[in-house]
Amino acid sequence: MSDAEKSGFLAKVIGPRKRWKAYKARKEQLPENHRAAVDAIERYLMHFVPTDADSNAATFEDLADLFEQAAADGTPIREIVGQNPVEFADAFAQNYTEGGYVPAREKKRLADAITRAAGEESEK
Repeated sequence: MSDAEKSGFLAKVIGPRKRWKAYKARKEQLPENHRAAVDAIERYLMHFVPTDADSNAATFEDLADLFEQAAADGTPIREIVGQNPVEFADAFAQNYTEGGYVPAREKKRLADAITRAAGEESEK
């Protein structure tokens, strides 16, 4: 894959670079546990098939909106994502894309990351 192809693919996955940088800056302002949850959901959402750059940029901007408001209101992470973060992320993604296949290991990775971000003990 050429550099131009990589750049085009990356823009399709994350949206316009300027919007991506603005999203990342917003995410960095979140409290640590909310930022960790957003990082985990972001990583998970990268597995969905991109539809278009604007839709994908909107996905991450809306994710930032949700967690910024939750942090401002003092809303715990579990009240945002519920007990099944994979179900939450899948439903969230369906608002923006026709979906994609997410490997089981990524589903477990998301669930474990949210457990840590929520300050809960992970199950062994």
